[in-house]
Amino acid sequence: MENNNQYAIETQALSIHYGNFTAIKNVNIKVEKQKITAIIGPSGCGKSTLLRAFNRMNDFVSGCSVTGEIFLHGQNLYGKDVDPVEVRRKIGMVFQKPNPFPKSIYENIAWGARINGFKGKMDELVENSLRHAALWDEVKDKLQESAYALSGGQQQRLCIARTIAIQPEIILMDEPASALDPISTLRIEELMQELKKNYTIIIVTHNMQQAARASDFTAMMMIDDQRAGGVIEFDDTKKYSLAHLINAPKITSQADLVKADKEHRL
Repeated sequence: MENNNQYAIETQALSIHYGNFTAIKNVNIKVEKQKITAIIGPSGCGKSTLLRAFNRMNDFVSGCSVTGEIFLHGQNLYGKDVDPVEVRRKIGMVFQKPNPFPKSIYENIAWGARINGFKGKMDELVENSLRHAALWDEVKDKLQESAYALSGGQQQRLCIARTIAIQPEIILMDEPASALDPISTLRIEELMQELKKNYTIIIVTHNMQQAARASDFTAMMMIDDQRAGGVIEFDDTKKYSLAHLINAPKITSQADLVKADKEHRL
């Protein structure tokens, strides 16, 4: 495949199966570099399955198989010669609930970098990572304290800093603010705007307002008659009616999405 410098990652006819069940079918999207792409849709439509396919996290799920292709720099990430560990270094993941290591704040940053072969000045890496995650000023005097002593919002920013420390190209976020209070949620959204200056961000969210506020592009997923998820619309977020997104602040079922879409079109 020809490498197009405009796009960070691209899928072609991507389908993901769990045994005989097809979770997502025939997804074709191109994610632009240094932009925020939101994946929205009702529960069970395959949003997280698609997100985890980008860095091969689905490899850990028994019975999971992939057809089609995902390209990074023109290379199929599911090719026979591709090292999944290297894929995950280039494409980091921030999960729904903060999951800091049972270590100090400092070691949460340093440990991953160390096992990935970082040979530079560790103190500088830790500080820079925490600064980029807008956390340094809050923790600089307690780096040796347990990460568990931080608030939920701080823990999530620590997890983002930990991801940054590995120096990925793409950061995946699976509903990163769903377990946080509104103030912490806005801080995460503000942080995403800063991070996209250096990274490509792909976020899964149920929060339509968040997609409207934070993303540059939006992929809308729904399920078909066989319960397989697929991308039915993918475009610049500004081309979606903001009223459509804002008036449907949370989509939990396909019926919610259909209702919101019908109301928008009336």
